[in-house]
Amino acid sequence: MRHIIHADLDAFYAAVEQLDNPELVGKPVLVGGRPENRGVVATASYEARVFGVHSAMPMKTAVYRCPKGIIVSPRFNRYKEKSGEVMNLFRELTGLVEPLSMDEAYLDITAAVEAGQKPLAVALDLKATVFAVTGLVVSVGVGTCKTVAKIGSDLDKPDGLVVVQPGDEAEFLAPLAVNKLWGIGPKTAERLNKDGIETIGELADQPLAWFAKMFGKRATNVRDKAMGLDDDAVHIHSATKSISSESTFANDLGGEEELRDVVERKAVGVAHQLEKANLKGRTVKLKLRLADFTTFARQVTLPYHTDAEEPIKEAAWALLEAELEPGRTFRLIGVGVANFEDESEDELPTEEKERQLSLFTDGSLPVEVTD
Repeated sequence: MRHIIHADLDAFYAAVEQLDNPELVGKPVLVGGRPENRGVVATASYEARVFGVHSAMPMKTAVYRCPKGIIVSPRFNRYKEKSGEVMNLFRELTGLVEPLSMDEAYLDITAAVEAGQKPLAVALDLKATVFAVTGLVVSVGVGTCKTVAKIGSDLDKPDGLVVVQPGDEAEFLAPLAVNKLWGIGPKTAERLNKDGIETIGELADQPLAWFAKMFGKRATNVRDKAMGLDDDAVHIHSATKSISSESTFANDLGGEEELRDVVERKAVGVAHQLEKANLKGRTVKLKLRLADFTTFARQVTLPYHTDAEEPIKEAAWALLEAELEPGRTFRLIGVGVANFEDESEDELPTEEKERQLSLFTDGSLPVEVTD
């Protein structure tokens, strides 16, 4: 079973403008072109949206509806910069991140949940981290599939959080308007409404033959999504540099046994993510945060590419073991793997891999400090 987050930054362009210019906070901000130049609204702050202003609206219309709206020219380089900050935070949580645009992405948090974290706790921590680090507010939907997660993130904006428990997908979707479902545009929704189908639940109740007549080749796909069934995986971008898993602890950890247990669980989760993504890496990374919030990283490069649990566990533990000191405790531990290559380029015999690993873990582990 997958556990997926859809994270969507609220009124992103306008939020960045308000962040950089505090005088705009609480005021109706219209990001876009000038009305005299036939400009359109790229994004409107929530203060402007209450007047009926929305994206893609002619700026002339927006100003008519919201006379006190403050027009701000877009700064796409700045938005790209802030987007990068947020996406990096997403990738600190999981390597399985699928950006949809500058302001939204899917995150597969299955490894974190399988390691014992609750989906709600993961989502709350993500929202808090994004705000603390970037000053931006993100709405989050959590579910067992992309369809449910994306719909959830949009239901309680701004600063929304909707978690749909496994098994509740169909019940969650049933009362929602049919146009909430991906693939149901305005014209299709209008046709469905004329047939008396106004909710996703009413759509899901239709027989498969009806779906075939209405949606053709998309019939099964639309029907499954209406029932909360969606097996589409999170597809990582080709530019993904690493896959990682980390946990922040309610109480700082210092005992060797409990620390090793955490590292091994994180390593297993990363190995599973690598396998799902069909990736193998050479560089094992360890991220640590001490009780005083000092944060640093260590990394080491293996003699071969791997997606196997054991070499990742051993390398990560060796890195952490080198950092153990009497009285030192840890607030956060993360394990990651980077330096990916195609599997075909890395086919060492099993015996040779085991030999090299034994040499690698003899206590002379090279450590590189990364900022």
